[in-house]
Amino acid sequence: MRYLGIDYGSKKIGIAVSSEDGKFAFAHSVILNKGLKKTAAEIKKITGENKIGKIVLGRSLNYKGEPNPIMEEIEKFKAELEGETGLEVIYENEVLTTMEAKRHMRGERVRPPVANKRKTTINAKREKETIDASAAAIILRSFLEKNNV
Repeated sequence: MRYLGIDYGSKKIGIAVSSEDGKFAFAHSVILNKGLKKTAAEIKKITGENKIGKIVLGRSLNYKGEPNPIMEEIEKFKAELEGETGLEVIYENEVLTTMEAKRHMRGERVRPPVANKRKTTINAKREKETIDASAAAIILRSFLEKNNV
């Protein structure tokens, strides 16, 4: 089964898609958040084109495990997505996924946390265009690994 990963944002939404066997997650695209109905319809189109079986949506929690203010929007979006697509939408925590995506895109070392003297491998404009899709791929990868899909 193929999965769709989503990194929800009030302005932009990152999209990732898994491999057919559900073992790998790949950044797909970044779409503009045009409101619940329009955005859900756009994601429905993506799910149809990619033969998606389930959707994994990032759950925004703070460091204490409490919902961030945007979770209210995300919950409404989840309900709209389920209604529009007819697919199950599963939450996966998204703590620090954007930071991790930025590090990977810039070619920075993730561990150990030492001063990094490597030059960035991607320009700032390209990074802004793709960072949300990369974060969605990290959310999806985390789900796939935890669930041994």
